[in-house]
Amino acid sequence: MVKVIMGLKGSGKTKKLIESINATVEKSEGSVVCIEKGTALRYDVTNRCRLIDAGEYQLYGYTFLKGFLCGLHAGNFDITDIYIDSFYKIIAQPEEDKTDEFLTWCDAFGAANNVNVTVSLSQDVSTATETMKKYL
Repeated sequence: MVKVIMGLKGSGKTKKLIESINATVEKSEGSVVCIEKGTALRYDVTNRCRLIDAGEYQLYGYTFLKGFLCGLHAGNFDITDIYIDSFYKIIAQPEEDKTDEFLTWCDAFGAANNVNVTVSLSQDVSTATETMKKYL
């Protein structure tokens, strides 16, 4: 399953993400992972969530991020939820059609591996594509 948290800067995306992560950790019987650009969430997210700074792994691009997600799962089959904060900052050069493709890929990956994926997009909801709307 894929969920998208979308809104412009200052719209409360990060607060929703933090609340969702902390609630998920409480009920999850497996591991919860959050990929972010930097370490801004370090003090807001429970320490039972594995925080990963995307900058340390040079995850600049859709293909690299897909490979990274596959590698995370291959190394830990207990992952139940993956959160990706500030998706466009991680990707560095976002493209609408590639973002749609990535979300569709995440949906298939999640279904095949029983993993929920939540992605935060800094974009006005009114400009969401049909694919993005499907996951809101």
